[in-house]
Amino acid sequence: MSQTRLSVVTVSWMTGPHLMEAVTAVLAAPGVDEFVMVSHENPPDVVQGLRELAASHPEFVLIETDANLGFSRGCNIGARAASGELVLFLNPDAILAPGSALQLKQSALAATQQPWIIGARILNQDGSEQAGGRRGELTPYTAAVSFLRLDRLIPGLQSLHWERRELPETMVRVPTVSGAALMMRKADFLAIGGFDERYFLHVEDIDICRTVREAGGEVWFEPRVDILHFGGTSRSSPMRVETHKAAGFVKYFWKFYPGPLQRLATIVAIVPIYGAIWVRVVWLSLRGRMRVARGDGDDQA
Repeated sequence: MSQTRLSVVTVSWMTGPHLMEAVTAVLAAPGVDEFVMVSHENPPDVVQGLRELAASHPEFVLIETDANLGFSRGCNIGARAASGELVLFLNPDAILAPGSALQLKQSALAATQQPWIIGARILNQDGSEQAGGRRGELTPYTAAVSFLRLDRLIPGLQSLHWERRELPETMVRVPTVSGAALMMRKADFLAIGGFDERYFLHVEDIDICRTVREAGGEVWFEPRVDILHFGGTSRSSPMRVETHKAAGFVKYFWKFYPGPLQRLATIVAIVPIYGAIWVRVVWLSLRGRMRVARGDGDDQA
């Protein structure tokens, strides 16, 4: 596996202040053989900085799309251009620690049932495990329980999110991992069609994990690989981001629950889910205004 090439693929659109930190970390990480950056309509100064890095680092491949094509399509463009046998999809505000790529290459040896996905442990800035890094199966039922926090009110109900569970010592199978740091064999990724491009932003990672499992493959959570994910750094408005997220859930449920009774259950579940998402939109907007009022700078959640 030491001879296996690993390509990191990152998609960036108006990422915010941590993009260059993330890029520098990838370029410095041992075990990364290639870095493919798909730039969607970034500001001119950011594009110029990326061009300069690409000119001085032969392993850095910069693809400029000149349009915001969405996360899924951007990842697919990057994966097709990648030369590595392994492809690690990494968010543009996620920091790759020095030993992470080498550990992921080693972890790939244990993932023998193809196709497979390996996801990392995603961390907040305070070192706590971020929600979404490891999750259960997304269904209308688990979504409603999680979004409405019913698991905290009714004993016995299980949340979709598993970050509060005991951390395993080694790699374990899970239903779902986060697209913030998700690795696959390039051949497998292309064989299943890559990310479903009907998802513009969010939920595409949940979809591909389910697709891999339904194809007879496995999804793994690797607790020995920690990825710092800042999150909420995009200059896009919270309303736009959360709207894409809500639309992603609808597309997911419509895709995997096609029957009339299933869709009725989906509609019933979607109402409180949408409500919870829009409450979050209001909260993020208010938080941004409070930050500006305190002089902390523009909110980029």
